[in-house]
Amino acid sequence: MAEIVITEFMDEAAISSVLAGRDVMYDPKLVDQPDNLARLVKDARALIVRNRTQVRGALLEAAEKLEVVGRLGVGLDNIDVEACKTRGIAVYPATGANDVSVAEYVITAMLVLLRRAWFASDEVASGKWPRMSTIGREVQGKTLGLIGLGGIARETASRARALGMNVLAFDPLLPKDHAAWQLASSASLDELIARSDVISLHVPLIASTKRMIGPSQIAAMKRGSVIINAARGGVIDEAAVVDALRSGQLGGAALDVFETEPLDVAAGTLFADVPNLILTPHIAGVTEESNVRVSEVTARTVLAHLTRSGGR
Repeated sequence: MAEIVITEFMDEAAISSVLAGRDVMYDPKLVDQPDNLARLVKDARALIVRNRTQVRGALLEAAEKLEVVGRLGVGLDNIDVEACKTRGIAVYPATGANDVSVAEYVITAMLVLLRRAWFASDEVASGKWPRMSTIGREVQGKTLGLIGLGGIARETASRARALGMNVLAFDPLLPKDHAAWQLASSASLDELIARSDVISLHVPLIASTKRMIGPSQIAAMKRGSVIINAARGGVIDEAAVVDALRSGQLGGAALDVFETEPLDVAAGTLFADVPNLILTPHIAGVTEESNVRVSEVTARTVLAHLTRSGGR
């Protein structure tokens, strides 16, 4: 049986170089084969996953020799960290490796949603000339509100400031003397919601952040404001976002993450024919470049752990 099991897509060059000489089972389809995965992890010392593999319950029970979990990304809500800690299983996210990719996604989504012109391709191609309906807004002078000021939010803030934006941030866990506050002005959540033209979420999915942006928060936003969620599905109320887009309370939204992933047909109907909405399949942090970085960081971290714990 394999020493290292990899259940989701990873840069194969990192596998062949960093993990050369190790017994590796790499099959991105394993995430959808729970019975096969449970059989394969029985004797595995290491498990490498992205966000879809649920490292908890039956899978952890099946992994009798598991020592380390490598996360190809940063979010850990698909991993039972406490259960791993109890069993002495180390969990390593690829912290920082995809910060730039997510920040670029947020900036791109913001520009597209404020400018609006990019939604007119079909009309222009059909001979229509919708100039008045596609007159959008500039980002210069607008206020970006960041909920959370971790590594990704800091990269986003830096780029937003270069575009001439004002930046607010709400992060009660970040010390007031932290250098990151040079990039953003501190604000309460209510103040940020009321003052921002664009709001971007950068928080994990935990009890205190579950649907932290719902109908009342959206109602308190500037009319026509834009919201972007490339953090975790569940931190905003998706139905409330849809209602606000239809009413015009929100001027645009970009959702890269969802409460249920992947969206099934029933869940997807919520978003049908909604104006000024961008939906992407949890790829904000995945570019060709970031996939290489994340894969190399994760592979090296897992390899170092196995080596320290007594393996070759």
